[in-house]
Amino acid sequence: MRFDIDRYKEIVDTLARNRSRTLLTGFGIFWGIFMLLIMLGGGDGLKSILNQNFGGFTSNAVIVGCNKTSKPYGGFKRDRTWYLDRTDIEAIKTLVPETDVVTMMDSDWGQGMSYKENTYSGILKGLSYEYTSVETPKMLYGRWINEVDCEQERKVCVIGKRVYSNLFPEGGDPTGEYIKVKDSYFQVIGVDDRSSGININGSPNQSVVIPYQLMNRLNNRGGKFDIICMTLKEGADSDLAQEKVKSVLSKRHSIAPDDNNAIMMLDTKKIFKIVDNLFKGVNILVILVGLGTLLAGAIGVSNIMMVTVKERTTEIGIRRAIGATPKMILSQIITESIGLTILAGMFGILFSVLILWGAGNIVSNLPDIGETVSFQIGFWTGIAVLMLLVVLGVLAGLAPALRAMEIKPVDAMREE
Repeated sequence: MRFDIDRYKEIVDTLARNRSRTLLTGFGIFWGIFMLLIMLGGGDGLKSILNQNFGGFTSNAVIVGCNKTSKPYGGFKRDRTWYLDRTDIEAIKTLVPETDVVTMMDSDWGQGMSYKENTYSGILKGLSYEYTSVETPKMLYGRWINEVDCEQERKVCVIGKRVYSNLFPEGGDPTGEYIKVKDSYFQVIGVDDRSSGININGSPNQSVVIPYQLMNRLNNRGGKFDIICMTLKEGADSDLAQEKVKSVLSKRHSIAPDDNNAIMMLDTKKIFKIVDNLFKGVNILVILVGLGTLLAGAIGVSNIMMVTVKERTTEIGIRRAIGATPKMILSQIITESIGLTILAGMFGILFSVLILWGAGNIVSNLPDIGETVSFQIGFWTGIAVLMLLVVLGVLAGLAPALRAMEIKPVDAMREE
């Protein structure tokens, strides 16, 4: 269809005469696109932040802790305190084949730490070199504790980034320096820059990690500890593995098989699954709300085009009289509908992208984030939205176009 400047001037004049309705309709499309993209981009940004909070933490871990018994069993009274020990590690490795890495954790909270005149109160953790299978460190300086450190009980430590910023406010590489924790000195071998929102017995950024064997000896615990951290093999049944671990520990420590209080278990796989399902539900809700708003805008476009057709009845009738085919009339009205829809939609896309860009910059500069967070929509999401606008434009213009096709030259002349 050739470009006719006079016809498009008439379209503009008609829209101007109905500018309040046109602006309201355009705003409906604009707002629908804006809300849809803001919610989609915002949802992706929040998911990115949540993934950073889970950063480094494996999704197939099971954490086992000990608590007081709630039932009498094997000659022992209820409310008995019991502890895990090194032999439990070997028993689980042998009797629960679903497990991959089984390691221990010990923690002391509120420990005074100092370097020269700088002080901090944090968490002292005793871990094995195998613990990196549960939480992967993000080393800013140096290295993580290794097998030799653990076997030789070296007085070395890895400090979290909050410990680092308080004890070494001037910055720089602190490896090789000695910090005091309680009454002992430990050589810093690394700085863990991770700030995970999910943690076991204390945040890594507030912790000083030393070899477990060394901490156990310093605390005179005789091989006892409070938490077992284990990862499962690929494809292993997590529920079955937990039942087996509970059975092993119950028999070894004379705990009633139906005592659900004595042995605490945390399955990270279930946590990750809950989060994934939550975001799937949010995305579905966002799409439904956005499509509903867009549909309302499309109905508005259809109404404004109906008014346009009615006011241009004479023009359409004359065009039919001088040879315009129904196909030409149909394409004219639908093109106008698509144009109005895309124009309002493009403003919505542009505005939402600017808002999401600003939100991403603000969040990325927050001290507890420390990494770039993208709230932007993807390229293909933008293309899909444009295609949706075209479809909505066609649907919105279809009814007015069919009405325009039914206008007969004689009826148009009579109306004039």
